[in-house]
Amino acid sequence: MGLYGAIEAGGTKFLCAVGTGPEDLRAVTRIPTTTPEETMERVIAFFQNFHSTLQAIGIGAFGPLDLNPNSPTFGTIPTTPKPGWSGANLLKPLQDVFHVPVHLETDVNAAALGEGRWGAARGLETFVYLTVGTGIGGGAVIHGRLLHGALHPEMGHIRIPHDWGRDPFPGICPFHGDCLEGLASGPALEARWGQPPESLPWDHPAWDLEAEYLALGLQSILCILAPERIILGGGVMENRSLFPRIRQRVKELLNRYLPIPALQGDLEDYIVPPALGERAGLLGALALAIGETD
Repeated sequence: MGLYGAIEAGGTKFLCAVGTGPEDLRAVTRIPTTTPEETMERVIAFFQNFHSTLQAIGIGAFGPLDLNPNSPTFGTIPTTPKPGWSGANLLKPLQDVFHVPVHLETDVNAAALGEGRWGAARGLETFVYLTVGTGIGGGAVIHGRLLHGALHPEMGHIRIPHDWGRDPFPGICPFHGDCLEGLASGPALEARWGQPPESLPWDHPAWDLEAEYLALGLQSILCILAPERIILGGGVMENRSLFPRIRQRVKELLNRYLPIPALQGDLEDYIVPPALGERAGLLGALALAIGETD
C-alpha cells in the first residue's frame, strides 16, 4: 500500500510524517528549522526511509510563497523575516531526490484542506480557516477549491477599525502597524499587555478587546466570501472563552444583514475550533498529497 508524505514547515520546526490519514500516521518526526540546506537535508533523510512506497508529498509552509507554476521562482519563499530563508526553494530538493509529485501550499491553506477532508468543515464546499497565533493567516476553500489570486490570501493584513481612545496601542505589524495581525496576534497581545497571552486570566480586559478585533476581521471576511463555516485555530484561540465573545460580537456587527440560515442562531456551529486541533497543519499537508493523486 502506498504512503503519502506530509510536511508542516514552520519558522521554528518542520513536522514530517508519512501515512494515509488521521488514523494511519506511520511515523512523525520534528526537525528544528535551522538553515534551508541543513533543514531540507534532514527532511530528505526522513523520507528516504519510505522511498519505495512514497506516492506524493504535500507541504504546508510559512510564507509568503511563490505558488505560480509559471514563475521562475515557483516553489520558493521570496521574502521572509526568517534569517537565511528568503529565496529558499522548498520543492526542488524533494523533487530531485524522490521523483514523485510534491505539492506546496501555505500552512493555513493546508490546514483548511485538512479540516475539509477530515475535520470541522467535512462535507462543506465553502469555508474559511483562520489561525490566530504568532501571526494571523487565513485559508479559504471556495466550491471545493483553495482560493488563489495573483497571490494566496493574506487575511491577517486586512485593515480593521481602530478605536484609538479605547486602545492607544499602535500595533506591531512592520508593514501596516494596526492591521488585524498587528493588533490581534499573539505577539501583539504580549506587547500591549506586557505578558504572553497564555498567562492572562480569562477575565482580563485583553480578551474582550481581542474578541472585538477578531469579530471585526470576521465580519469583513463574511461579507466578502459568505462561507458556510469559519474555523478559528492557533495558539491564541486556546482560550475557549474567546469563542462565545466573538460569536456574540459578530452577530451584533452583522445586525441581521446577511440572510444566511447558519447566522440566525447562536453561531456555535458556525464559528468553531478546528476538529483536528494541533494536527490540522500536518494533516492538511497529508490531504494535499492525497488530494493531488486520488
